[in-house]
Amino acid sequence: MSHPLDDRPKILVVDDEAANLQVLKQILQEDYRLFFAKDGIKAIELAISEKPNLILLDVMMPGMTGHETCKKLRNEPSTSRMPVIFVTAMAEEEDEADGFEAGAVDYITKPVSPAIVKARVKTHLSLVRNDELKETRLQIIQRLGLAAEYKDNETGLHVIRMSHYSQTLAKALGYSQETADKILHASPMHDIGKIGIPDSILQKPGKLDPEEWDIMKTHPTIGAEIIGDHDSSLLKMAKSIALNHHEKWDGSGYPNGIKGDTIPVEARIVTIADVFDALTTERPYKKAWSIEDAVNHIRKGAGSHFDPGLVPIFLNLMPDLLAIRERWAET
Repeated sequence: MSHPLDDRPKILVVDDEAANLQVLKQILQEDYRLFFAKDGIKAIELAISEKPNLILLDVMMPGMTGHETCKKLRNEPSTSRMPVIFVTAMAEEEDEADGFEAGAVDYITKPVSPAIVKARVKTHLSLVRNDELKETRLQIIQRLGLAAEYKDNETGLHVIRMSHYSQTLAKALGYSQETADKILHASPMHDIGKIGIPDSILQKPGKLDPEEWDIMKTHPTIGAEIIGDHDSSLLKMAKSIALNHHEKWDGSGYPNGIKGDTIPVEARIVTIADVFDALTTERPYKKAWSIEDAVNHIRKGAGSHFDPGLVPIFLNLMPDLLAIRERWAET
């Protein structure tokens, strides 16, 4: 089959025996672009230069063994995420354990079965593609969040700080690392609806008049419409946060005036994080508040603006929050 614009996945095959390289070449050459190395040093060089999607690696090689090669690949930033499958005659259970300990994702024993090689390679390349899609989706979400923030913040650091505040609070509430990370990644979309608000309103140096304020209050609904409805749990959370992060515990918020526990917890978390960062950051319409004044404001708002169960937990996290604020400080 001809591949004039060859976008087939790239596989690096490493074995000190030419016959073994030839066997794997015959199995894989039709569907993949192949690169070959006969020792660990050359394998690492090719991994860095060619960036293969997958590495098939022998264990018993002179000089640098496969285990040593795999560990070096894991310690090199540019190759650390490349999946490695050991292809070896060492078939004992402890041999497989050593291979996984070295960082491999799978283990194929020699003599190889063409069907098994093809199936294992296809499976792990599918996992790589899924990871890439997740990473791409996450990058798009983060960049859209920054795009919205640039409308009324010169650096876009607000979304970084408040998303880390939100993650920190979620973890303190006992949520799993996975859920806390989801809040971290979804919260930058909280103000995506500001894309639909005129700059004359967003960047007005003084107080908004009633008509302008009515327009400003449409941005949560605009944000929810921009994100839309998806099967992705991350995008579902992003939509929930965008729509509800200006609702208040006592029902006086917008756009729907819901209150108490009917406000999704992820939105209640982001509300506190968002307000704290907004208060302590200079904006076109105000100077930055002191930490003490911001803390007092949030404490007084417990039970009216903010979830009264979340406020004391958030305030107890202040050393961690200030470390985040320092790390991503406005210059």
